This record gives sequence, structure tokens and C-alpha cells, in this order.
Amino acid sequence: MMLRYALRTIRHRKAGFLGAFLALMCAAALVTACGTLLETGLRGRIATERYAATPLLVSADQNVHRTTVKHKGNGRTKVKHKAKPVAERAWLPAATADRIRTLPGVRTVVPELTFLAQPLGLPGHGGDGGAPSYGHAWASAPLTPFALTAGKAPAAADDVVIDRALAERAGLTTGDPITVQSTRAPHTYRVSGIAAPQGRGGLRQQTALFFSTAEATRLADRAGQVTALGVLPTPGTDTGRLKQQVTAALKGTTAQVTTGDGRGPVEFLDAAGARVKLVSMGGAMGGTSLLVAVLVVVGTFALSVQQRHRELALLRTIAATSRQVRRLLGREALVVGALAGVLGALAGLPLAGWLHSRFTAMGVVPPTLEPTAGILPACAAVAVTLLGAWAAARISGRRIAGLRPAEAMAESAVERGRPARGRVLAGLLLLAGGGVLVGVLSVLRTEAASTPVTFLAVVVLATAVALLGPLLVRAAAFLAAGVLRRTGPMSTLATANIRGNSTRMASVVTPLTLLIGMTCTVLFLQPTISDAARAQAREGVRATWVLGAQGPGVPAAAAEAVRATPGVTAATEVVRTTVRVGLEKYTAQGVTGAGLTRTWDPGVTSGSLAAFAANERSAAISELAADRLGLRPGGELVLHLGDGTPATLTVAAVYRSGLGFGDLTLPHGLVARHMDNPLAATVLVAGEVSGHALSAAVSEYPGVTVVAPAVADRLQADREQQNAEVNLLAMGLVLAFTAIAVVNTLAMSVSERFREFALLRLAGATRRQVLRMLRTETLSVLILAAALGTGIALAVLTAFSIGMTGRAAPGLLPLVYGSVVGAAALLALAATALPGRLALRSRPVEVATSQ
Repeated sequence: MMLRYALRTIRHRKAGFLGAFLALMCAAALVTACGTLLETGLRGRIATERYAATPLLVSADQNVHRTTVKHKGNGRTKVKHKAKPVAERAWLPAATADRIRTLPGVRTVVPELTFLAQPLGLPGHGGDGGAPSYGHAWASAPLTPFALTAGKAPAAADDVVIDRALAERAGLTTGDPITVQSTRAPHTYRVSGIAAPQGRGGLRQQTALFFSTAEATRLADRAGQVTALGVLPTPGTDTGRLKQQVTAALKGTTAQVTTGDGRGPVEFLDAAGARVKLVSMGGAMGGTSLLVAVLVVVGTFALSVQQRHRELALLRTIAATSRQVRRLLGREALVVGALAGVLGALAGLPLAGWLHSRFTAMGVVPPTLEPTAGILPACAAVAVTLLGAWAAARISGRRIAGLRPAEAMAESAVERGRPARGRVLAGLLLLAGGGVLVGVLSVLRTEAASTPVTFLAVVVLATAVALLGPLLVRAAAFLAAGVLRRTGPMSTLATANIRGNSTRMASVVTPLTLLIGMTCTVLFLQPTISDAARAQAREGVRATWVLGAQGPGVPAAAAEAVRATPGVTAATEVVRTTVRVGLEKYTAQGVTGAGLTRTWDPGVTSGSLAAFAANERSAAISELAADRLGLRPGGELVLHLGDGTPATLTVAAVYRSGLGFGDLTLPHGLVARHMDNPLAATVLVAGEVSGHALSAAVSEYPGVTVVAPAVADRLQADREQQNAEVNLLAMGLVLAFTAIAVVNTLAMSVSERFREFALLRLAGATRRQVLRMLRTETLSVLILAAALGTGIALAVLTAFSIGMTGRAAPGLLPLVYGSVVGAAALLALAATALPGRLALRSRPVEVATSQ
């Protein structure tokens, strides 16, 4: 019976349920999109290209491990094993092949070398189509398999075989010269042959260059090591059984054996790393969007139930029990939630595809990680929508259902004088909880830990505003009454409306507060940390000039040419990576020690840079890293380098500018030897020398440029802006959902006032006066929401700044802030003006007598 009545109510009150329907549908689409990204991170396929003809692959372990044993008493122990991936490619001892070469079913074991090999100066702007380019030994061509389509295999040190796709893009044929930037100085080779994969199309995600075995070994610069071992079985050999045999033969080593789709992550390390990033990003977006959705949906249902207060009160007076009213509201919510959930889930699937494509275009997700389109996120979105709708309806209708019939009729005529004690108490508790989160945020020192807490604090404080909204609205109306009274009778009436309908106005304040607070937080979070980092870098760089590269990096030979230039007193090569101390990840840079103090001053607070530069087994660390690790000068720093190689270094100095120069500074040679790209990211040059002289010194190195430190700083700012755009895209859907909620709530708030407007018209008010009253109400609510949203964002960003930079200096941009508030104002005014004008089109007498 209640379901039938719920369906009839929905059919006859379509406009009343439209707002709740839109809020639920947007929430379902958002949850589906975030869930699909999360599923892609967990189960997304990484297809192999280079190892397509290699059924079984042996590679090094790409993780660092830690095992902890806890003694729980009574002789019981708990063993916990954790692993974290390293940033660079881990290499395998070449002697590992001897263990498996003689196994039954193994036809041959092919050693693989993969290293940087970037063609330079090709016709048609690079000729590589933007895909990464890698070098290999021609002996490993069978792993794909590559076969010659023209020319011959590389025999001499100056020979190279290029893949057919590169030859076609660059217009190269056999005998043509090609300059390649690899791990050493650029070198010009002769195209001895052109090759293509047999029985399949070309490589889509990479470019392959093949050298002679001796030259490939020299360029890889990993004596006694290989990237992987390709195991080619004899015909008819069962791959599963062979994998078991190979695994048994490698027992006692850290080598990993993979087959099938497991080969993709070995080939494309960036895609494997992107999985972790996508899981983190999808989880953060999903969690934040879910909290925002709950807040918005509850607010929308509360407004919807408030608009039906008189109808529900009449049901109570004709003997409907409290349970029946609650069941009616629950059935209505489930019907609306089911339809909205299904449509929202369907809309969320293409939204997830668009998000994945944008992240791929921005370089956050490599194209080698294929998106998934499973049914699980959509089903979860429908389930969450149903549960959220039902819970929101029950929460919103709790009071009206619990009142006695006479009280319900009384409250339907006049809004309750003050909010319920439980609501106020819950709001105060959430306000205190938000304060605790802000306090916690001020002591968090890493961006990974701070970012989730930042957005959680915004949502919690916005929820406190939602609960305390009626009190805040009345306080604001009291403060504004004196000002508005002087602007005319309609402003006085607007003030009375705000004060007398504080609950309705509070439902409008909440999404506006959330929109302004969340948008400001998203926009100013990255500038807060990047401005401080660049300020530290500007203060610490003493160089006169900076060398950069448009290609893979600055080769060591170019740095040597600069050092030999008259007037140059020091040239510091800088490489950047991440390392693991235990399982924790730290940003690290490697710098050459000669003349370091002439080019670099990180603000040493203890120890000395001279001691660091003099010892190839030493490290300089930031104050933050020193505090977290409990280290001082003279202490031992135990870490795993970029490729997982363990190292123990002596701390020689502790410096202040950790944001500008990374947590750890290590010897250049030590770091570069364990990186996939050992070329310098920048070279800091000190001395009385002109830029023309330096440009002449590096003229034979394509892509290497000489710029002033200020120009380098601007380039760094541009790169950070790209990161900010990624964060904005990640949270943009949440902001868009909040903006839709603002429009939705405002439109619902105005739509219930048709009778009120008609009565004002009958009392002598003109259309213009009614619209002026409506604008005054909207602007008053907007000013309150802007103050609350700005206060929330300012508190959160200040705490974030204290934690990350050590000072209360959030990176606020006045023009951007003005644009945010202006956009919110336009949104609010448009959302009230349009339904207001629609309401005033009807004849007042007809509207007043029809309700």
C-alpha cells in the first residue's frame, strides 16, 4: 500500500522530486567514474609489446621488502610482510641465465638490455611521435620477434637497426646517419638495417633501436647485469609446467618469473607505477565525492521534505502513524534512487572513459595501462545511491514523523523557532572535529599524508555549517538588518524572510559554502607548496647560468665542456629520483661535489657541505627528513637507491630548504649509476662567463640550452602548473557536482514560493520589486556562504602551509579568488532569477487560489 501511495505521490509531484533525482543521478555518475578509475588501477591490463613472442620472462624484483615479527605472548608470533615498488628499473645478474639454460623444455635463454636511446634532430620534428625510445642488443630481437625488412644486422660499433615505424616517420633508409642520445654523449650512427615485428603491427607505445651486442653493453653501462631474460621453450612445452621448473631453479634468488599479462608490468614500469597512483587518486576522489554526495543529497531531501511539511502533517492528522510516514518517505526515496542510480551509473561509464583519456593526455596515466569497464563500479554506485537516498529520506523525515498530529500542523504553518538540540549538538561536535583535523593538518609534513586530510577537513567543516546553518543564518540576518533596512522596503522584507525561514535559507547556504570552500582549497593547495618550494630554490641557487635540455637531459660531456670554458668556476650536475628509506619514499637529488658551495646553498643548519662534497659515501638531508629518521651529522643513513640497490651513507650535513631541493642530497655518481636516465636534469654554472660563451661550448650537444636562473624558475613554475591542472581535473568533478547542487537547491527553494510571490503581487508589489527582494535574499545568503567558505578554506590552507612549509603563508591568488566568488554569485543569481521570473509569469489570482 505504501509503495503504491509513494508511486502516486511521485507521479503527481514530479517537480518536487526532480531536485532529489538530479542530486542522486549526479552522485551515482560520480561514484561510477571514480570506481572505474579505481578498478582500472587494480585490474587494468598492461599488454606487452616487446616480449610478445616470449612466453616466459625472468626479471629482477621491483620492490623493497620489510618483514616484521610481533610476539603476542603464549608463544605465538605474528609475521607481517610488506613491499613497496622502487622508482627505477631493477637489473638482474646476467649469471642467472646459467641456472635455467639447461632445464628441460628450454630452447634458449635470450638476455635483454633496455636503455635510453633517443634519436635527435630527425626530419619532421623528432620523428618519434612522442613515444619513448629504447635501445636493445640485436641479439634480443627474437623476443618480439623483430626481423629485418631491409639492410643487415648491426656488426660494427657505429651500426644501428631502427624499427620500420621510425624509419617511415623520419624518412630514413639504410645508409642514412642518425644521431642518438643514450646514456653517454650523443653519437652519430649509420642505419645498417630496418626491422619490423613479424606477424603483427609495429610497436605502438615505444620506438626500438638495435645495436651490436658490444655497443649495447657499453651504452647500458651495467656490467654483468641484464634487464630481463627471455625464456623461449621448445615446441610443445607446457608454459605452466616450465614456469614451475624455472621458479624452482631460481629459488634462493630475488628473480621473478612472469607469463601472460604479467609480462606487461615488467616491460612498462611506468604503467605498473601508474596503477598505484590511479588507485590512490581514484580512492581519494571517490572518498571525497562520496562525502560531498552524502552532504548534498541529505540537504536536498531535507529541503524536499520541508516543502511537503503541510502534506505530511495532514497525513498525521488523518491517522497515519509515524512508522507509515517514515515508510512512505523511504519508499519514495528508493523509487527515485533506483531510477537515478541506474541512469547515473550509465552516465558514469563514458565519464570514466573521458577522465582516463584526459589523465592519459596529461601524462599521469600511460597509454599502456588499458582502462577497464567492469560492472562492479556501476552496481556499487546504484547500491550506494539507493542506500543514500533511503537514509537521507529517513533522516530528513525523522522530525515530522515523530511529531504529534497537532504539533505537525502547527509547524507546517510557521517554521520552528529554533533548531533541535540534537542538530545543534551534532553541529558543534563536527565543528570541534573539523578543528581537530585542522590541528592535525598543521603537524603533517608530507603531501601524501596532508592532501586527504585537507579535503576531509573541508567536508567536515561544511557539514558543521549545514547543521548549524539556521543559527548562522539568523545571526547574519540580525547583523545585516541595519544595513538592508536603509535600502528600501523590499530589502526589509527580504531580511524578514531570511530570519523567518532560516532552515530553508540554511539549505541554500550549505552547498554554496561547500562550493566556495572546496574550490578555493583545490585551487590554492598546489600554489601553497610550490611557491614555498620555488622560493627556497631561488634563495639557494647561487649559479650564474643553468643548463637544461629539451631532450632526455644534459650529458656529462656537455658539463665537462662547460667546466673547460674560461671564466667558469664550477658546474654542478643534478639528477633527480626517489629512494626508499625502509619502506618510506623520499625525493632525492644527486649532485657533483666539485665547487658545490659556489653553485648551491640549501641553508645548512648543522654539518657542512664541504664534508659532503669530500666523501662519495655521504649524504646531506633536510631538517624534515632528519627529524623523521632521527638522524644528525655523523649518523648512518640506510636506504635503497632508485633501482633497489641497498646503500649505507654517512650524514654529513642537515639543511633547511627541503621543499626546494628534496629530502635527500646524495653523490651524483652514486645516484646516476642506478637510474634509467643518468643524464643531468640541470647543470648549475657559476663564474664570470657570458651566456654566448656557454652556448658555444655546448653547441655540439643537440637540445642543450643555457638560461638564466630566473628563466629556469619560470620553466619550473610552468611544469608545476601542469601538476596543478591534474589536481584540478581530479577534483573538478566534485566541484562540478557541488555547482549542480547549488543550482538545484536554489531552484528548489524558489519553486516552493509561487504562492508567496502571488500574494505579494496581490498586495501591490510589482514584478521588479519581487525580483529585487529575491536578489537581496540571494546576495545576503551568498555573502554569508562566501564568508563561511573563505573561512574554512583559509583555516585549512593555513594549517596545510604550517605543516608543509613551517610558516603560515597559504598561496592565495586574489584574482583567482575573486573569480571563484564571482562565478558562485553568477550561478546563484541565475539559479534564483530564472525560476523567479517563471513564477511571476502566472496571474497572481490563479496561483493564490490554486493552492
